[in-house]
Parts: sequence; structure tokens; C-alpha cells
Amino acid sequence: MNSRRDRWAELTGGQDGEAYARRFAQLAESGHDVHGEAAFCDALVTPGARILDAGCGTGRVAIRLAELGHRCTGVDVDRSMLAVARRETPTQEWIHADLAHLDGLGLEPGFDLALAAGNVVPLLAPGTEPAVVRQLAAVLRPGGLLVTGMGLDAEHLPLPEPTVTLPEFDHWCAEAGLTLRQRCATWSGEPYRPGGGYAVSVHARPTA
Repeated sequence: MNSRRDRWAELTGGQDGEAYARRFAQLAESGHDVHGEAAFCDALVTPGARILDAGCGTGRVAIRLAELGHRCTGVDVDRSMLAVARRETPTQEWIHADLAHLDGLGLEPGFDLALAAGNVVPLLAPGTEPAVVRQLAAVLRPGGLLVTGMGLDAEHLPLPEPTVTLPEFDHWCAEAGLTLRQRCATWSGEPYRPGGGYAVSVHARPTA
């Protein structure tokens, strides 16, 4: 997420890491599948893929992807979230950073996939969304994928109203040189229909 007073910080004050982790632990204990995002991404890449989890939070998705054999780097601006991730898997790479300035981290380019799940894009600081999309596109190898999940109405957001439309998002991706490859309504792959309240999108960087 973004450090310029993003909407996530407005909601949580940057102190929600432990509570967030408890919510997902309780969901897992009650039998809910909490690995839908990881399974979706795993199906898109070859074994041992290099993956950037942008807005990784407590590391739930990145940790699962690492368990599936991928090389994962997690980035987030919320220190309370990263503290949980580092405690859970201290040997994994966790970076405290602003997604709008990934180019200042010295990341080696060539990621096979960049993931922005958990309403990362709608919760960015207003006006920074195009810059974040550009930064995520820039770390991808030719043919690499940007995978995003976002709510499009109040029912699917922790906000009173949506902050991003799909045409806006697709425009930012096109400006960054990405092409829409696939769009689903859920992480389990149900097809997206116009007017749906949630979208999982896969955009690709050209191979040449």
C-alpha cells in the first residue's frame, strides 16, 4: 500500500496487523479456504516462479505461494502487518516500502507475476493509483503478469463507496503497457459479468 496517507491507513491507523491475522486464522479454523488467491496465481505460473506480493499485509498469500515452491517477495507500507509476516516466516523477504516508489528499492527486475490482492488498489492514496500500476508493470519480465483483486461496490469494500472503476483501471494498465488477458468474479475463477461487485483481473506485459 502507499505511504501518502492511503485509505488503508485512514481506516486502521497502521495498527491492524494482529487483528487482521486473527480474523484469517479464525476463518481457517472454521473451515474456510483462505488460500484462494495463492491457488489462482499458482495456476498461472510455472514451478519456482518469482512473485512480488504488493501490499502483502501479514504475508498470508506470499507464505502460501512459497510453500507451493515459488520465490516470493512481500512489500507493504503497514509496519504492523509486516511484523506479523516476519514473525511467521522470518526467512522470507519482507520489505517496508511505498508501492508508488518500487524503483527506489533496487529490486532486481524480472518478476514472473506481481500480485495486488486484498483491495490494495482501491485503498491506495488518492491520485497515486496510475503510478503504482506503472511501478508494478515495470518489475515484470516480458510476458509477466499483473494479478489484482478489487471491490467495485460498497458491499465488497471496507469503504462507503467505490474508489476505482474497471475502465479506469484498464486505462492505467494500458498506459503502463499491459494488456487484459483474463477477468474473473472470484479467486476461484467464476466468470466476471458487467456490473459485478468484485473483479479479479490478469493483465500481461508484452513478450517483445
